[in-house]
Amino acid sequence: MSASDPPTFVTPRKVILSKEQLEHFQASDTHRDIVAYIQTLNEAVVGVKLTDACAESPGVEAVLSVLDRVEEIAKATPPVDNKASRFGNPAFRTFYDKVQEVAPSLHTALPNLPEAAIPELVVYFGEAWGNRTRIDYGSGMELNFLCWLICLERLGVVQESDHVALVIRVFWRYLQAMRVLQSTYWLEPAGSHGVWGLDDYHFLPFLFGSAQLRGHKYIKPKAIHDAEIVDEYSKHYMYFACIRFINSVKTASLRWHSPMLDDISAVRTWDKVNAGMIKMYLAEVLGKLPVMQHFLFGSVLAWDGPVPPPRAEPDADDAHWGHAHAHPDMGGAGQREVGWGDCCGIPVPSVFGAAAAEKKGLPGAALSGPGIRAVPFD
Repeated sequence: MSASDPPTFVTPRKVILSKEQLEHFQASDTHRDIVAYIQTLNEAVVGVKLTDACAESPGVEAVLSVLDRVEEIAKATPPVDNKASRFGNPAFRTFYDKVQEVAPSLHTALPNLPEAAIPELVVYFGEAWGNRTRIDYGSGMELNFLCWLICLERLGVVQESDHVALVIRVFWRYLQAMRVLQSTYWLEPAGSHGVWGLDDYHFLPFLFGSAQLRGHKYIKPKAIHDAEIVDEYSKHYMYFACIRFINSVKTASLRWHSPMLDDISAVRTWDKVNAGMIKMYLAEVLGKLPVMQHFLFGSVLAWDGPVPPPRAEPDADDAHWGHAHAHPDMGGAGQREVGWGDCCGIPVPSVFGAAAAEKKGLPGAALSGPGIRAVPFD
């Protein structure tokens, strides 16, 4: 292919099936590109408040309009009566289908985006809002949004000069929209172990939020235990906004329901917290098979290893697809397909559903579980 030939775009697909393929990914250019992009955005917002002015290109403005449209669709798609369950609301599937339907037309409004790239980008965009089958959301879906941003920058929709805006405007707007989805449809945490120990759903706002606070003269990590400080600074910093969210939907102390965040609050400086967050993201998101088995490789974020054969049912959503371990023989019928809970943890109700049940005094409503493995932050 000559330099003048147009790029070839492909529909992203899942490739990582095994521990060996995960290790190949971790040594790949795509892994390095994702990590480098996270670090670039991270450094861009050191000392920057959410309320600070920043450069916003026409591409950023267009992306923000797309996110506004997604939230409008959610608000126009109310949950169905499902009060007996603390798990995901089926109306989420209607919302998801509506977003899938309008996604191509939303992308045509993005400046400089080649029309041929739209089918590739809408896959990352669609997966960024949650899983249609399981009605859940977690760090893997959040990663899809980051991949969408990487693609937009590679294709010239947004620029290097937009890096601050991509965090404090675009990612922040995405987080706000996701809170609407989580509270409207009671999205379940995607998996019952690992990074959901932060706030059940998100990781990157803690990472970027700790970068915002690096070098702050007065606010220390232990300040998350001071309600007045949390309220005041949640307007300016993602980290405190996330703590405020947790406090709004969970009772008791962080020590009980968010022990990892409680442990992190003992770290002396935000620089160490931020460095620890990056290490933790590498290990607990990009380094975990249950998350990365769902990662999608296209032409912009490409897979350079051996490609597995196509699946018999490529559209089927198998929560434990790609695991290297075998499932137990049940009743002599051979290995059977088991659910995400049996395979990778226990099903966890929506924090919003649990909070609503607790307010009504229903037994077993509080979100709790065994101790979460501590991650060193030094």
